[in-house]
Amino acid sequence: MGHLDHAAYGWLTPALSYVMASIGAALGLRCTVRALAATGPSRRNWLLTAASAIGTGIWTMHFIAMLGFHVTGTEIHYNVPLTLLSLFVAVIVVGAGVFAVGYGKDRGRSLVLGGLTTGLGVASMHYLGMAALRLHGRISYDPLTVGISVAIAVVAATAALWAALNIRSPLAVAGASLVMGAAVSSMHYTGMMAVAVRVSPSDQALPGATAMQFIFPLAVGLGSYLFITAAFVALSPTADERAASDSAFASASGSNPASASSSASASSSASAFASARGSARPPVERAAPSR
Repeated sequence: MGHLDHAAYGWLTPALSYVMASIGAALGLRCTVRALAATGPSRRNWLLTAASAIGTGIWTMHFIAMLGFHVTGTEIHYNVPLTLLSLFVAVIVVGAGVFAVGYGKDRGRSLVLGGLTTGLGVASMHYLGMAALRLHGRISYDPLTVGISVAIAVVAATAALWAALNIRSPLAVAGASLVMGAAVSSMHYTGMMAVAVRVSPSDQALPGATAMQFIFPLAVGLGSYLFITAAFVALSPTADERAASDSAFASASGSNPASASSSASASSSASAFASARGSARPPVERAAPSR
């Protein structure tokens, strides 16, 4: 059995992965709160942003943590198509759960269905990402520990969706996102505790890309996306702010009716004066043609 090191760079990768999971959760919760206060296409767009933020945050958390995963006696490569598929799975299943909550009529049923769908999707993303590993050896899993990790994923997802439905203040959202980040990280490392690797030394080149060739640049790009999205959400006015702005504009427009009527009467007076001048102008005599 190969020795597994889950933090080859010390606390760097666990801390960074927790930060990314928390940022993704915070963005997702804020976007869901905005969605529940909106209607029509605006609600749909906010829910899509929430799904991409949470899914991207969870995926980035997983693979930043995997940068610190080493196995003695073998290199580790990643199958690129499977790795990208795990990203799409994360975004799609989180989107299914978020939309179930955003459009569901029965909040209780929507919460259970959304939490179950999202949790199973997060677990699927994790183990699909693990299936993308390529190394000299065979990976096996302890079924009991896998089951515990899936249960943690479902509970964490349900708690996150409950927070999206019931928490409104930014401070409470920040606290909930920290708890959600801890739950997602716990799910990841619990799943990793289920892993065992039987190394088969070989000189053959491994297929796929190394973590630094593929995972690291992709994680940096997705992390940048999360920070840009955070700036967009922070700068976008809330529904209450937009309503207050519209109300202030309407009151400002209706506060000067006298000036508006005086402008209209001045305009009509100018038109009357111009027409009077035109009618009072003497006719022009034409010269008789010379014979």
